Amino acid sequence: SEGSLEAHALNLIGDRWALLVMRELMFAPKRFQQIRAGLPGISAKVLSERLGQLRAIEVVIYDDMAKLYNLTRIGRSLLPVMIELCRWALTVPGFDRTRFISPAALLLSMNAILSPDRAKECDLLAGFDFGIEAFEIRLSKEGLLTAAVNRPATPFVLSGSGNAITAA
Repeated sequence: SEGSLEAHALNLIGDRWALLVMRELMFAPKRFQQIRAGLPGISAKVLSERLGQLRAIEVVIYDDMAKLYNLTRIGRSLLPVMIELCRWALTVPGFDRTRFISPAALLLSMNAILSPDRAKECDLLAGFDFGIEAFEIRLSKEGLLTAAVNRPATPFVLSGSGNAITAA
């Protein structure tokens, strides 16, 4: 077995579905079924296993009272890595735009295509209403989109599925 740092990282988060589970929690804490709704094709058993693995390495925490999963600070620190993975994916052929796009996937992709230098000059506040989830998004001083989970009260709100909003 390899002893490099990237091999260690992949041992921790490289299992199938692990990064996608983390993506679903990147912008908001969620219940088990909300996570599963963002990951068509994952079984309840596999999702339970992945959440257990991510909890064991302290990337995900679970609030028993609220019944919510959330990323820890360490888990959230993978956002730049995930953004770079999205940017890399833009350079390789084969992306299927007809496949399901969850709200979290859309927000992550928007961060990947956003030009941080140009974004710093903007003061953006907009809303996304996906029916089951809603966000207000804002540009941070670093040029990243940040999301606050609540019904948007902004004058500019896009409503629909992740795929419909992506198409728009």
